[in-house]
Amino acid sequence: MADIAKSAGISRQALYLHFPARAELLIATTRHIDEKKNIEARLASSRNAETGIDRLNAYIEAWGNYIPEIHGVARALMALQDSDAAAKLAWEDRMHAVREGCEAAIKALRNDGVLSSDYTISKATDILWAMLSVGQWELLTVTCGWSQSQYIKLTKVIACRTLLNQQTYQMSRN
Repeated sequence: MADIAKSAGISRQALYLHFPARAELLIATTRHIDEKKNIEARLASSRNAETGIDRLNAYIEAWGNYIPEIHGVARALMALQDSDAAAKLAWEDRMHAVREGCEAAIKALRNDGVLSSDYTISKATDILWAMLSVGQWELLTVTCGWSQSQYIKLTKVIACRTLLNQQTYQMSRN
């Protein structure tokens, strides 16, 4: 906190007036990044989609294309979370928001009657959330060398193949 206050040109006490705990500062920082990178506008096509499948695909595209932009901050928070409670809280805050987006897409699939009967809302949300994790993106793009466009395209295919009932999936391929 002292280093941040010094960099901002304010006293540590002044910083603590705005952010009583480091966790609050880290959460505010990640939300500020989301605001500056206009995450709400990026998610608009998902939120305004007319069908569950469109919502799912738009969410995958919005979040999947956002990951490379926040990858550095995400890596830092993930690396620190085991030893730093504030970093853990900040990371959990952001991942909770991602999970909510996943759940909204899954509920839209269910409302359209196209969600596979193999999964509850909770299990399907878990699956989609895992598919869209920063770690999964990192493995596929950084480690395996997939291009960003391959990642988006194949994640959509895998999500639809996994989450949609088979009849709907077959029809969506035609």
